[in-house]
Amino acid sequence: MIIGCPKEIKNNENRVALTPGGTLDLVRRGHTVLIQTGAGTNSGYTDAEYVESGAEVVADIETVYARAETIVKVKEPIEYEYKLVREGQLLFTYFHFASSRPLTEAMVRSKAICLAYETVTGPKNTLPLLVPMSEVAGRMAVQEGARYLEKPAGGRGILLGGVAGVPPARVLILGAGVVGTEAAKMAAGLRANVTVMDINLDRLRYLADTLPANVTLVFSNEYNIRRELPRTDLIIGAVLIPGAKAPHLITRQMLGEMRDGTVVIDVAVDQGGCIETCHPTTHEDPTYTIDGVIHYCVANMPGAVPFTSTLALTNATFPYLLQIADKGWERATAENEGLRAGLNVVRGEIVLPEVAEAFGMPVVS
Repeated sequence: MIIGCPKEIKNNENRVALTPGGTLDLVRRGHTVLIQTGAGTNSGYTDAEYVESGAEVVADIETVYARAETIVKVKEPIEYEYKLVREGQLLFTYFHFASSRPLTEAMVRSKAICLAYETVTGPKNTLPLLVPMSEVAGRMAVQEGARYLEKPAGGRGILLGGVAGVPPARVLILGAGVVGTEAAKMAAGLRANVTVMDINLDRLRYLADTLPANVTLVFSNEYNIRRELPRTDLIIGAVLIPGAKAPHLITRQMLGEMRDGTVVIDVAVDQGGCIETCHPTTHEDPTYTIDGVIHYCVANMPGAVPFTSTLALTNATFPYLLQIADKGWERATAENEGLRAGLNVVRGEIVLPEVAEAFGMPVVS
């Protein structure tokens, strides 16, 4: 199989979907690997390292798409790439279709096969290809939130952990999945006063036994959220419904209940966001303010730490890529139920119900 890895062109996306180590394994199994020049530079990998691993380094993104049977990426194709995607070509990447109708319609028109990292499932309905980046994003959310609580960044001028004689900041985390749990660990480790909300009582019971005493677990509903807003300094949106658009747990009207300088970090923004006033931003221009509330809504947060993120991501994705390369996507998805769950669009047809429902489009079973 010919596998192509283009350089990511989304704003400040510094990760790469294939390392030299992965390249070496693919080449030794008889596959051809095309790497766009500079694709791994920001993650610490030179073109020479890819060449030493047996890859063919090509000059431009157009060549990668034109020659490869399978494209492996980190983030969804952006508008420039739509015209490069070929009928019957497999794209293996994060898509988050439910948050973008233009992307969905473009991939349907292309008649490509779109296999999304975020809906591949593992044992007990886990999401093994989403977990590593959720871990990174959850930890980063607290890091970025602490930064924007500082006065020069527009925040309330409050230190997350406080000091002796001065109370710490209050952190509200919406969602107790991987993102929410990692954010809670980080915020609690910095001695903040943390509240985590979720509707899954079993998950809340589990976290009650594993998280430290400065974390309070609360059932999530509008009443409980509204009660927290006036006294919260940092809010982290960490809601995930696999493949579907995130629900709005905080509305525009509810911003009026927060203090000026409150910071919201919506990690769910690449699935539409769980805070109504959030829209995707970039690392180049990460924040904006509405009603005195600072919004940080970068849709590719882990792209800021590519040395960590690339390895964490490829450790998880590469075994699946090997199956696809060795067997072809049709046999690989037929034999691996979890990988089959990653199919979102196949030859012009939406096959994941959550994507179809997001836009009122037909779904093919």
